Amino acid sequence: MDLRKLKTLIDLVSESNVSELEITEAEGKVRIVKGPVGAPLAVAAPVMVAAPAAAPVSTAPVVRDTAAAPAEAAPLSGHVVKSPMVGTFYTASSPEAKPFVQVGSVVKEGETICIIEAMKILNEIEADKSGTVTRILVDNGQAVEYGQPMFMIE
Repeated sequence: MDLRKLKTLIDLVSESNVSELEITEAEGKVRIVKGPVGAPLAVAAPVMVAAPAAAPVSTAPVVRDTAAAPAEAAPLSGHVVKSPMVGTFYTASSPEAKPFVQVGSVVKEGETICIIEAMKILNEIEADKSGTVTRILVDNGQAVEYGQPMFMIE
């Protein structure tokens, strides 16, 4: 994001009733927070959002690649599907529903593979590549970060 665009966004926030603005683009993410006039400026660290107590959690079993080392230690081979946002990862649309995909599922590009709940909105996440799901790197109901690997597709 270029400096002129950033300055324009800051000016728009300061002149409006908006107290916070967050924009995500290919180059990165910018968050502008308006505080009281004369307040000291502070840089906020990323905040992990916890799942609400009444959030749906699927009771359907999720088959994970337990033979491999933990996701942090094992090298990721194949195509990695990453989280496009911060939120809570769900394998199914409701607790009673079967998971969208499991290890070994064949998916087509554009097919829904999970849901990420962010700010009480359920966002369907689609496969960005066709292939076979070889690993699921996130547990159902787990909080995910922007860019966090969720699936391996080969």
